[in-house]
Amino acid sequence: MTANSRLAWPLLFLAALLLLAGSAHASLGDRLPDFKECVKVCKEVNCGDDPTPIPLHRRILLWTCPAECDHTCQHIVTDTRLARDPPYREPVVQFHGKWPFHRFLGLQEPFSVLFSLLNFLAHSVGMSLLRERIPASYALRRYYLLFGYFGLVSWTASMVFHARDFPLTEKLDYFAAGASVLYGLYYTPIRIFRLDHKSPAWKPAARRYWTGLCIFLYTAHVAYLTLWSWDYTYNMAANVAVGVLSNAMWSWFSVVRYQKLQRLWAVWPGLIVAWIIMAMGLELFDFPPWGGMLDAHSLWHLGTVGPTVWWYNFLLRDAQEDLQSTRLKAK
Repeated sequence: MTANSRLAWPLLFLAALLLLAGSAHASLGDRLPDFKECVKVCKEVNCGDDPTPIPLHRRILLWTCPAECDHTCQHIVTDTRLARDPPYREPVVQFHGKWPFHRFLGLQEPFSVLFSLLNFLAHSVGMSLLRERIPASYALRRYYLLFGYFGLVSWTASMVFHARDFPLTEKLDYFAAGASVLYGLYYTPIRIFRLDHKSPAWKPAARRYWTGLCIFLYTAHVAYLTLWSWDYTYNMAANVAVGVLSNAMWSWFSVVRYQKLQRLWAVWPGLIVAWIIMAMGLELFDFPPWGGMLDAHSLWHLGTVGPTVWWYNFLLRDAQEDLQSTRLKAK
């Protein structure tokens, strides 16, 4: 078995686990008679001709009376199930595909919003670092900055979605995340195989074809989810497949780069990939949120902040090494 195969197998194994984990979307809580009756009674009492007032900060986030009833009943049913004495105590269940979170300032999943913000800031600071220390003439600089812009859009969509879960915010989150993941695959071979160079002639041609292929794939992806089927399992499979390819390439590149330079920073991509894989494992250990707020998904978002900061430092080191080598060759 080659070194590349050994790197790929753990990624493929994780992909299979994620597909299995992402295939279940039914929620027991939605079907509970107690929950249905609670929501019905709440709407009759609070949402009639003289509805119960909703605080301004929640109305800004589009909380309506029926939505308030749904959220309140989730916690009433959950508290009742947990308050029963053993052996009659029952576990926390999901409602509408999500755990019953406690809101903060009207935010539906406050820690996911916070950790998405940290990822946004990590990209913002990283982009500032690249702008300051990499000259504008460096060909790969624009690809790295575009990677940052995709990250900013993706984590903005994530903040909006976790603040308030609507069909529109969900679609924006998924489409932005998909674009960010696919762009991560797009610029990987451009750096590894230096498709940014103008010679030999096949490199610009290959870059154009590769750009067209990625645009086509993303367009087809969005069209399928929008016009054909909003398929969670397919969406997860597509993102995992793209992530596996880019991670495998960066892992291979880190080995080759280290063998050439004999510098520790050259293996950072492989270490960052390993960190991200471990962080993704949190999604496999889904559990009711601690304190009603902190769950596995929010911890996964927290787990990507460090690798993002580290990644921008690698891009900077790699660019500086490349520029120095170019100057030495010019002499």
